[in-house]
Amino acid sequence: MKQYDVIALGELLIDFTQNGMSSQGNPLFEANPGGAPCNVLAMLSKLGHQTAFIGKVGDDFFGRQLKDAIEEVGIDASGLCMDREIHTTLAMVHTKPDGDRDFSFYRNPGADMMLCVDEVNPELINNTRIFHFGTLSMTHEGVRRATKKAIAAAKAAGKLISFDPNLRPPLWNTLDEAKEQVLYGLSMCDILKISDNEIQWLTGLEDYSEGVAWILERFDIGLILVSMGKEGSRAYYKGMMVEAKPFIQQGTIETTGAGDTFMGCVLHAVCEQGLTQLSKEQLLEMLTFANAAASIVTTRKGALRVMPSKQEILALIGEKNKE
Repeated sequence: MKQYDVIALGELLIDFTQNGMSSQGNPLFEANPGGAPCNVLAMLSKLGHQTAFIGKVGDDFFGRQLKDAIEEVGIDASGLCMDREIHTTLAMVHTKPDGDRDFSFYRNPGADMMLCVDEVNPELINNTRIFHFGTLSMTHEGVRRATKKAIAAAKAAGKLISFDPNLRPPLWNTLDEAKEQVLYGLSMCDILKISDNEIQWLTGLEDYSEGVAWILERFDIGLILVSMGKEGSRAYYKGMMVEAKPFIQQGTIETTGAGDTFMGCVLHAVCEQGLTQLSKEQLLEMLTFANAAASIVTTRKGALRVMPSKQEILALIGEKNKE
């Protein structure tokens, strides 16, 4: 079986993002391929890594569009299942004036939440270096069991496990249930990417370093990344804290996929350098590269198909260094 650098499991869906107005004054929406795990893989594929996805879409127009899209950007779709009865999950993305977003999901049920235990192939996971997941595949019991089977297979095979909670409150019955599954994810991962608002919600602490300390008192996680939006990002590793400034773009349209792009770049660095002996300089380089890539994505509609190249990222870093 083919060898992979990163395999991700989770949601693959259509993000409907507004793209202008009609002559009648109605909003026009573009059907962009989306879903955090595949956005992460798309960035990795752009950087030359071998990737594969495990998940489910409907056997419908949008599902076929999504399968074609991930294969187009170089993601192996052999773990993608097609559901003949349940339609592909859809998300309406409402962009705020500052580029941040609200999501409305059409997903009760949606095909992504119908992935079942029997459809997860442990052999696929045995052939990757890193396994990545989030919590959208843990909102309902069936897909939760499938996710935990995949995580167990990765653990048993000694793979690095990467986790991004990517909390979407409207998809949970209660936030207590969400917290329970986030804590499970923390108990299983070696690499954690968590946003500023997520760490405050989870720990009840305003200070990010105090929040990370709260996590590390309870869980043994080798590398923790805190994404802070317009404030940049931080890495916490073996007692070190490294912070990198953001790249603020004048042409920012929306932030969809920025965190996933950031995560893809972090996993790129881990693929190249490992996780056991990272220096402060390497951590700063990792964050700077990831911040720059995320910044570029905010100037583009959608995410999965428009990931920046290594040359584009390095060019932006070079411009910043000249200032």
